Amino acid sequence: MQNASVQEWMDAVIKPEQVEKYMENGKDFINDDSIHELLRQKKQPDKREIREIIAKSLELNRLEPEETAALLNCTDEELWQEMYQAGLKIKQSVYGRRIVTFAPLYVSNYCVNSCVYCGFRKENAESVRHWLNREELRNEIKALVKKGHKRLIMVYGEHPDSDVHYIADTLRVAYETKVGNGEIRRSNVNAAPLPVEDLKILNDVGIGTFQVFQETYHHDTYKKLHPRGIKADYGWRLYALHRAMEAGVDDVGMGALFGLYDWKFEVMGLLYHTIDLEKCFDGVGPHTISFPRLEPAVNTPFIEKSSYKINDDTFKKLVTVIRLTVPYTGMIITARENARVRREVIPVGCTQLDAGSNIAIGGYSKEDPDHNRQQFILGDNRSLDEAIRDLAGMGYITSFCTAGYRCGRTGGYFMDIAKKGKVHNLCMPNAILTFKEYLLDYASDETREAGERLINQEIDALPDNQVRQKVLGFLERIEAGERDLYL
Repeated sequence: MQNASVQEWMDAVIKPEQVEKYMENGKDFINDDSIHELLRQKKQPDKREIREIIAKSLELNRLEPEETAALLNCTDEELWQEMYQAGLKIKQSVYGRRIVTFAPLYVSNYCVNSCVYCGFRKENAESVRHWLNREELRNEIKALVKKGHKRLIMVYGEHPDSDVHYIADTLRVAYETKVGNGEIRRSNVNAAPLPVEDLKILNDVGIGTFQVFQETYHHDTYKKLHPRGIKADYGWRLYALHRAMEAGVDDVGMGALFGLYDWKFEVMGLLYHTIDLEKCFDGVGPHTISFPRLEPAVNTPFIEKSSYKINDDTFKKLVTVIRLTVPYTGMIITARENARVRREVIPVGCTQLDAGSNIAIGGYSKEDPDHNRQQFILGDNRSLDEAIRDLAGMGYITSFCTAGYRCGRTGGYFMDIAKKGKVHNLCMPNAILTFKEYLLDYASDETREAGERLINQEIDALPDNQVRQKVLGFLERIEAGERDLYL
C-alpha cells in the first residue's frame, strides 16, 4: 500500500502558514538561551522560596518558569521529601485515589523519519515493518477487550501509508468492534503532526486525546537527532497541539523523551509549551503530560551512548516537579518503566498508566512480544490483572471510565473543574462502576477479592450520601448484568 511518495506526502501535510500564525516575530515560544539563563539564576534556591512555591502548587496554581527552575535546582533532600508529599496531596486533591488505565495499540510501524534513538527509524533494517489491515486490527481489538480494556492509545508510524484516512478508518474499527460485554469506549491517537484540515476529520470520527511528543525542546539537539523526515521540522511538530485544538480536538497530550538532553531543560520546555497553549486557548492547556525515558531498542546503539540518561532517583524528582508545576494536568507513567519504579513514582502525582501492554505490531492477538516489531523494549510486562491487583494493594481504584468524554466534560470544562480540584467528585463514582465491571467480567479470584474490599472503602468515603446511594443502586444493576452505567 503506497498512496504517495514520501516527499509528496510531506509537502502536502506540512503547511507553514499553520505554524507561522502562532509565532511571535517569526520565533517560537522556546528560547534556549533564556531557559539556560533562568536555570543558572535559580541555581541555589533557599528553603523559604521552595516552601512558598510548594504552597502555591498546593493551591492548584500553575507555576511560573522561575519557580519551576528553583524546584529543579533544589538539592535539599528534606525539601524533596516535602515535594513528594505535596505531589501526592495534589494528585489526590484533584483526581482522588484512582488511576486511569489504558493499553497502547501499535497499528503501523512504517516510518519516514530517521530519529537516531528509535527502533522504527527508516534506516533500521532489523525492524520488521507492518501495518494492520481491518481484519488484523479487529483481532487486536478483540484480544484487548477480552482482557478487560476499555481505553486505547493507538500509535501510528509517520508515513504516507498511515495518513489521516487510514487513521480515521482504524478508529472506526476500534469503536465498532465488540466482544460480549466488552468494547473500546475511547481511543486516543499518537501519530504524525497533521494540518488543521486533517485533524478536523479525526475529530469528526471521535478521536480521544491527540498526543504528539516534542521528544526534546532543545533546538540544536532536536536538529541533530532528527536529521530527515517529517519529524525534521521542529516548528511543525512544536505547534501540532495548537493545530489540534484549533481543529476542535478538546484534549491534547504532550511529552518529552528524557535522556535526549538535559532533564531540567526538558521540564522547562514542557512548562513553556503549557503556557503557550493556555495563552492561545483561553486557559486550556494539555490534558496530559507524559515523561518517558529512553529504553533499549533493537539495533539502536545511540541509546547506550547518550550522556543524558537519568537514574531512578532523578526520574522521581522530575515527575514530582512536573506535578507541582501543572497541578491540574493528568500525568502518564508508561510501561517503559519497570514495576518497581512505577510503584515508587505513582504516589508523587501520576494519574494514568498503561498495563498488560504489548507494543509489537499484531502482538496482542498472537501474544508475541517480538522485539523486532517494537519501537523499544518495555520494562513492565505484567498482565493487566496483575497490575490492577498491585494498584489495589497500593490503595488505588483502577478506572476504565470514559463517561466524562461522552458527557462533554472535556477541554475547557474539564480544565475548569481540574483547576478547582473537583475532578474526583465526578470521576470517582464512575471509576468505581467501571472497576466493578472489570472485577465481574475479567478479574482473577485474587484480584476480585482485593478489588471488592477497595470498592467498599471508596463507597464509604464518598462525601455525598445521594451520590453514594446512586452508586450503590448502579452497582446492583451491574451485578444483574447491565453495563456502561455512569453518572
